[in-house]
Amino acid sequence: MTGRALVSGVTGQDGSYLAERLVAEGWEVHGLVRSTDETVVAGVRVHHGDVTAPGTFRDLLSAVRPDVVFHLAGVSSVAQSWREPATTADVTGTAVARLLEACFPAGGAGPRVVLASSAEVFGAAEVSPQDETTPVRPASPYGAAKAFALHLAGVYRQAGHHVSAAVLYNHESPRRPRSFVTRQITSPEAGIVVGTETELRVGNLDARRDWGWAPDHVDAMVRMAAAGAAEDYVVATGQGHSVRDFVAAAFDAAGVADWQHLVHVDPRFVRPVDAVDLVGDPTRIRGALGWVPTVGFRDVVARMVEADLTGTAAD
Repeated sequence: MTGRALVSGVTGQDGSYLAERLVAEGWEVHGLVRSTDETVVAGVRVHHGDVTAPGTFRDLLSAVRPDVVFHLAGVSSVAQSWREPATTADVTGTAVARLLEACFPAGGAGPRVVLASSAEVFGAAEVSPQDETTPVRPASPYGAAKAFALHLAGVYRQAGHHVSAAVLYNHESPRRPRSFVTRQITSPEAGIVVGTETELRVGNLDARRDWGWAPDHVDAMVRMAAAGAAEDYVVATGQGHSVRDFVAAAFDAAGVADWQHLVHVDPRFVRPVDAVDLVGDPTRIRGALGWVPTVGFRDVVARMVEADLTGTAAD
């Protein structure tokens, strides 16, 4: 499948991988960015706009007329959502309503839409692993905003529109910003190896996550856009690891055997409410779309450590 695609959040980790793939496959790719100083993948036609402004999506959809919209923009940090809950609700939640209103004016036909949702919609889940039937119980303002968008996807799908939501579990790469816990681990660890850092400070070491490879999760969204029918899918590896496991794997990848004394829990990095065990069940997407992860946990960690050691990771 090729055509004309509109990608919001095109400069982020997932947006950059998605844009590279679509351009390579021959798509005409349009990207929405907020400011003029953001770096965009070569071949992408850039549009500037604010997802919270009422007319942004209406004007953009009218100008571009995309076949597919990949909506990845939004506040992406749970910690930030606690500091700025109202902004998170608007940027990550209400903006989706503006997008869908622009895509399907007065209920008319429109493009296929794939929304980037998050495992944080299950933040207070009572079962693990979670799948598409698990009750939505967010435990943060970020999770609540994503839950609103997820419900909207279902509402528009029931109205006959091709709207899907990818419930993305944690997915990493060297393009993760340093504001994320994984880069807060691999970047200081690289510093310890080269002698510029002396310790690693982290939050809850017992929190468990389902960590995958970002390009694999992007592949899932591309498959969803091409599917004959719209649906929501949990995108996950099915394997859970603790933050402690991530720290250990990163030190192992860096060749540091004796590391426990270098790690300290810092209360500043502990969330007010933390989802303890977020592990996804990818049975539906594996069966319906043939999606499987290609990079395992230890390889994901090793690639991030190598990028930080060589200075090729995102700043």
